[in-house]
Amino acid sequence: MSDKNNDDLKRQASENTLGLNPIIALRKKDLLASAKMVLTQAIRQPLHSVKHAAHLGLELKNVMFGQSALVPEQDDRRFNDPAWSQNPLYKRYLQTYLAWRKELHDWIDDSSLSPQDISRGHFVINLMTEAMAPTNSVANPAAVKRFFETGGKSLLDGLSHLAKDMVHNGGMPSQVNMGAFEVGKTLGTTEGAVVFRNDVLELIQYRPITEQVHERPLLVVPPQINKFYVFDLSPEKSLARFCLRNNQQTFIVSWRNPTKAQREWGLSTYIEALKEAVDVVSAITGSKDINMLGACSGGITCTALLGHYAALGEHKVNALTLLVSVLDTTLDTQVALFVDEQTLEAAKRHSYQAGVLEGRDMAKVFAWMRPNDLIWNYWVNNYLLGNEPPVFDILFWNNDTTRLPAAFHGDLIELFKNNPLVRANALEVCGTPIDLKQITADIYSLAGTNDHITPWQSCYKSAQLFGGKVEFVLSSSGHIQSILNPPGNPKARYQTSDGLGCTALEWQENATKHTDSWWLHWQAWQAERAGKLKKAPTKLGNKAYAAAEAAPGTYVHER
Repeated sequence: MSDKNNDDLKRQASENTLGLNPIIALRKKDLLASAKMVLTQAIRQPLHSVKHAAHLGLELKNVMFGQSALVPEQDDRRFNDPAWSQNPLYKRYLQTYLAWRKELHDWIDDSSLSPQDISRGHFVINLMTEAMAPTNSVANPAAVKRFFETGGKSLLDGLSHLAKDMVHNGGMPSQVNMGAFEVGKTLGTTEGAVVFRNDVLELIQYRPITEQVHERPLLVVPPQINKFYVFDLSPEKSLARFCLRNNQQTFIVSWRNPTKAQREWGLSTYIEALKEAVDVVSAITGSKDINMLGACSGGITCTALLGHYAALGEHKVNALTLLVSVLDTTLDTQVALFVDEQTLEAAKRHSYQAGVLEGRDMAKVFAWMRPNDLIWNYWVNNYLLGNEPPVFDILFWNNDTTRLPAAFHGDLIELFKNNPLVRANALEVCGTPIDLKQITADIYSLAGTNDHITPWQSCYKSAQLFGGKVEFVLSSSGHIQSILNPPGNPKARYQTSDGLGCTALEWQENATKHTDSWWLHWQAWQAERAGKLKKAPTKLGNKAYAAAEAAPGTYVHER
């Protein structure tokens, strides 16, 4: 596999694979119903269909005589091979496909369907047309060249990979070579130890690497649907090491991977466990309060915890960082395209019957939401070119999924359906009502412009819900780069602006643009709220909470 193709796969992976959303609803029943709706519409509007068929015929005539101006979209890398533009046969093959795809989408746009049904129709048409793309066939010029270069070995290798995936990967193309990494040896290697464990989580304290540390520690809370070592993926991408280098006493939560025996764990269960972790961090460091960082669903959990503390009149968290966390769940994106009352209730029933929601099931659904990036590029790489799946740490982490307990999945669905956090006292956790306006801790809220899991406009609206001072920062990245964004990336950009009293787009128009990683901006913000410097501790834990297993602990290895 060429370095260029390998880089393309890694780029697509880092933009499209992380932060699995437990609210995504995509059932075969819904897809079949939408496909039936599209076919029925062709019968209901025969003149409309004939008009578009005639238009397609005219365009195909232009293709045949070399007069068509159709070209792929500029960012469509599937057709970068020169054969698609220089070989007359391949060019006509491509333009025939583009004409057919364009006319189908124009046909559904001009139909008399409702806006929601038009969106669903586009989705179904996309699934069909992208599956039938010329690049996915054995006629792909890159595959033909590879076949002759390897004397046919690429075809045999591709068939071997396909057989393995049929047996071991549910028929989906493997995104990564899972044997290339090992957690604790090649990933998650920053030195530390488990200093506390309960049924729900392990608390890992990392060994300071500076002579002095800030008095107030940082507790990092990952999403429950992914394993924590995204914050310590590799030395050069490790947020944990970045914090340690900047004098932060750093602790990270490692959630347990639940089984159906933990089916009754809900949001309050996670918050009660997190309360214990907060108290342990304070006891070990001697700080009366701490700073926290929560990502995605971990951010929702942290927010609910702060709301709970506010209701009790307790001030145990000084400042909170939220990464790509949506609290106002009014979403208008493809994520919510097939979400309605019926699908949400069906999702709840399914997880309650199974006891858990499997991460790999979410990953499969999400892959079909973005098939070009998450299915067909691996189809070409693994089967048509006969290459091994890529070796990439982000993809390994993304495929190292966990489960969600049925009760917690149900709580997330209720949050999505009823949107209680936008209203005072509409949500109750651990016996207390939650009012985000009562949370007066400083907030740092980070979103990504290209994030299709937690859209930045929704993160912006969520940041407006708090009662304290909020710093909203917009990174020029997607869901994963909002976590893995170390300094030094020449392409990294972010935007800042004072105040949140305007709309999201007005904020963006008036924001100041900066180069390099938002990590540097966040660290300056964090340092101002981390207290004075003191001598770094020489030992991890204390008498009450002694250091036990070395990081990354034991829960991260549970299957």
